[in-house]
Amino acid sequence: MSRRRSLHLDRRQALKIGAGGAAGIALAPWLRPTSARAQSTATPSGRRHGLSVFGDLQLPADFSHFPYVNPDAPKGGTIRLVASQWGFNQNPVTFNTFNTFILAGDAPPMMDMCFDTLMVRQLEEPDAVYGLVAESVSVSDDEKTFAFHLRPEARFHDGSPLTAEDVAFSLETLRTQGHPTLRQVLSWVEAIRVEDPQTVVVVLKPEASNRMPPTVATMPILSKAYYEIHEFERSTLTPPLSSGPYRVGSFESGRFVEFDRVADWWAKDLPVARGQANFDTVREEFFRDRQIAFQALTNGTLTYYEEAVAKNWATGYTFPAVESGKVIREEFPDNRPSGAQGWFINTRRAKFADPRTRRALGLAFDFQWTNQNLFYGLYKRTASFFENSAMMAEGTPGPDELALLDPLRGQVPEAVFGEAWTPPVSDGSGSDRRLLREANDLLLAAGWTRKGRNLVDADGAPFTIEVLSFAPTFERIVQPYARNLERLGIEMTFRLVDPAQYQSRLNTFDFDMTGQRFAFSATPGEGIREFWSSESARSDGSRNLSGIADPAVDTLLDKLVNAPTREEMTAAARALDRVLRLGFYWVPNWYSATHRTARWDVFGFPDKPPHYGFPVVATWWSTEVATSDANG
Repeated sequence: MSRRRSLHLDRRQALKIGAGGAAGIALAPWLRPTSARAQSTATPSGRRHGLSVFGDLQLPADFSHFPYVNPDAPKGGTIRLVASQWGFNQNPVTFNTFNTFILAGDAPPMMDMCFDTLMVRQLEEPDAVYGLVAESVSVSDDEKTFAFHLRPEARFHDGSPLTAEDVAFSLETLRTQGHPTLRQVLSWVEAIRVEDPQTVVVVLKPEASNRMPPTVATMPILSKAYYEIHEFERSTLTPPLSSGPYRVGSFESGRFVEFDRVADWWAKDLPVARGQANFDTVREEFFRDRQIAFQALTNGTLTYYEEAVAKNWATGYTFPAVESGKVIREEFPDNRPSGAQGWFINTRRAKFADPRTRRALGLAFDFQWTNQNLFYGLYKRTASFFENSAMMAEGTPGPDELALLDPLRGQVPEAVFGEAWTPPVSDGSGSDRRLLREANDLLLAAGWTRKGRNLVDADGAPFTIEVLSFAPTFERIVQPYARNLERLGIEMTFRLVDPAQYQSRLNTFDFDMTGQRFAFSATPGEGIREFWSSESARSDGSRNLSGIADPAVDTLLDKLVNAPTREEMTAAARALDRVLRLGFYWVPNWYSATHRTARWDVFGFPDKPPHYGFPVVATWWSTEVATSDANG
């Protein structure tokens, strides 16, 4: 099952590279919009071992392990890395709390490893979950009531039993006091009740979508007894009591945290866990600068690194450990939707209210020049909010899309009914005169006027834009863009703030523009409302950075989330994509459908990663341990 091979890449090759320097924001595993309608094979008792949205489950009730793991992977060793994705209040460059379920504070990514859930994702299927704490689930005929039957052996790390009371407490607490993301998603739960110590019943609201059951099933489970003593909404560096495969070990605030494997984890031999959580220690390092993190790879402080800077990938891997084969570079396919990466424009601010202004800002960014001169030609331009997926709109709307869009005529731009909007292709000069003239015309049409070399509004205030960031590597990308805007009379500045301040300003939408990347699952669910709904535009801490509050978008979100078939879901996503693109809420950046990785040659991993994920920490293992065991 394992493989260890060296892949030496010629720097002159045309490599497919990912989002260099971008913030890799993603929903935490228990809230990624995996979604599900309860269509699965039931046992004679009527109980089901899993849930799937559009069709039967791939794995039978008696499956032995997930297909993408090595069930005999050795346990032991350490992996040292920096986070490549995060969500909620998590921060990839610093931390000051271990409470990741509230808005306050900065928590370390990967805290999800400490918490069990009722069910877990199977990453070879786009939207299936299988039982962890819940051995099975019973579903009502109307698919609005779900009775989760818990395993009696489930335990917290202190040995106390994990019961239905804990599950009910967790769901109720998260939906009333949790992070805004959690509160919004769980607002579709109507009632939670405990039937007995091993049975918890969740009743969904009549209007709840068919995506809610697995969303509920993949929520973290908290200890009721623990939070009867400790305040849930408090930001604290006291690690919480949990029940997952890892617990918080040694740490130094803002520098590193170690997650220690729980050797007697109650679920370690279950089919959904076999072959996973193989490292004794997962050490997460924190660096405020990507170049310092890269240097940590070169000297062995990090043993695994997912590269996000094109310049490094193209020119930086010439240090001795690479040349000797001790460090291996390798690209792995990323089959998930690449999502949306770009500079998001805060339309809550009056200067960005007119879509013509926002469109003009996009015309001033010369991707072709940037890609060739700064990224070594290693990227593709992002056009869609569902890039690299079947949900991406292309060409003119098909009949299924028109059926959704026609009732919205007059509420959406007429251009929605034509070719899907795509970013313009420049002449690659860095300051394409044709595009800048078009941008100038749009700005003047939007009411801006010239005062000398400056563009001013009706009150005579100059047009200024501050790009907020915590990543200094982005400054070299913003500067050429700023020069083009200066030619239009707009002053753009790059504001670098510390990570805590950055997250605080994002939570309260205190910015003009900021660079982010959002990635979605192959079956978006309730969580996707957080990015574009009118409600999320008003909710501090949401991912609706642009402040999109459009009834037409809300309507299409409902169609997407409530689609009864994958075909209808795809049509709704494409229709929504068309409308969002023509809102010009962002300046699209770049993407690639690969994971660019570098690792010290001390790891083994299954022959093929799962189609819908890249779970390095969960499924890889230490070959040093394996070698030691073989020689011992």
